[in-house]
Amino acid sequence: MTRLDGNAAAGELFVADLTTATATCASCDATGPVATVVVYESAIGTVLRCPRCDAVLMRVVHAHGETCLEMRGVKTLRWQSAG
Repeated sequence: MTRLDGNAAAGELFVADLTTATATCASCDATGPVATVVVYESAIGTVLRCPRCDAVLMRVVHAHGETCLEMRGVKTLRWQSAG
């Protein structure tokens, strides 16, 4: 394994259509496509909740010219690699 800095991850994360990614809820272990989660939108961001237990999976906040993604409610997020 080669140790690199965070720049090596550029292009590796979130380059796919995440609606087809599979998420596992950290609260109840429900697993399914991100496209099936419950989404609540507001002026400053979005909250994604588990369709089974209603736990918060992800929060996306847009403020001060930045976007912040918090995913503590997702145990795993899997998607097909390109190529």
